[in-house]
Amino acid sequence: MAESFSPSCVLVTGGAGFIGSNFIRWLLERQPAVTVVNLDLLTYAGNLESLEDVNTAHGPSGDGRYYFVHGDIGDFDLVGKLFRGEAHETLAGGGQERTPPLVDAVIHMAAESHVDRSIMGPAIFVDTNVKGTLTLLEACRSELERSQRPLLFLHVSTDEVYGSLTASDPPFSESTPLAPNSPYSASKAGSDVLVRAYVETFDVPAIITRCSNNYGPYQFPEKLIPLMITRALRDEPLPVFGDGLNVRDWLHVEDHAEALWCVLTRGAIGEIFNIGGGVDAEARNIDIVKELLRLLEKPESLIEFVVDRPGHDRRYAMNISKIQKELGWTPNHALGDGLASTVQWYLSHRTWWERILTEAYRATGALYLADE
Repeated sequence: MAESFSPSCVLVTGGAGFIGSNFIRWLLERQPAVTVVNLDLLTYAGNLESLEDVNTAHGPSGDGRYYFVHGDIGDFDLVGKLFRGEAHETLAGGGQERTPPLVDAVIHMAAESHVDRSIMGPAIFVDTNVKGTLTLLEACRSELERSQRPLLFLHVSTDEVYGSLTASDPPFSESTPLAPNSPYSASKAGSDVLVRAYVETFDVPAIITRCSNNYGPYQFPEKLIPLMITRALRDEPLPVFGDGLNVRDWLHVEDHAEALWCVLTRGAIGEIFNIGGGVDAEARNIDIVKELLRLLEKPESLIEFVVDRPGHDRRYAMNISKIQKELGWTPNHALGDGLASTVQWYLSHRTWWERILTEAYRATGALYLADE
């Protein structure tokens, strides 16, 4: 096990997104000595409403441990200012300007992640996921050379970089060769190897995690689970790709948050850690949809099979023995219990997702089919 690392200020990129907002909430609730700086461009999937409670409790009028900076990970000057302690918080409606403290860790989550969007327009995925990561790495390298102080870089990636499994294949391990099948997963694989290169060439202290399919509160309703829940609640057809037999490994977002903190504080530099849902986390898409309908007491007649997407990976499964053995992490949410609690969250937060759907439609003219 690596020597323990105790960051005092963590920069989270993409912190207004689904995983980012849940991680920030988890961290501030469980680590009272840690300050968080959230850097987010607030594209369609970034939503500050997902962090209203966090801002109230930990923002300028709370204990002061949460800062929000509106900006792009591709803005080298802005990222450099954040690393040097020269950036300013973005305050809605004015207010007293605050300067975030020096960060000593970066958790890089900002990414374009919807497979269908990547098929329709690959360029933005390369710009954000590859070039954006490169900019962050360069800014990190520059700050390390300037200050010679601790600055750890945790790169959050995806199991999709491994490609697809057949029904009889063993789960992905950290040594599984990269074989991405979509522009999205190719862009994430590109960012992964850039991070590795910066460790090897420039001694940038970085670690890579690769997670399976996340689900839970505050997820943008284009992903499979929230899209099916929100459409079912409105008695709309539920679009399921192909035969619905594609298999995914499901990870509750709160378990993911805990795993990221374990890796950040105890993981060895240069290592890769798979993060998955554990025992019984694999499920076919069609079975997930049917279970959601059962929980919502809606008929299966709402299911509508649609033409499969190009290059649709058949199965993902994660071997998480490395993070379990080396860092002592294991997921706490069983899939059935996690789905039930997620359904309850969407039932009790209808205003949140209805506004999200309305704004998404206005921005795009239509909502995309479900992405896992």
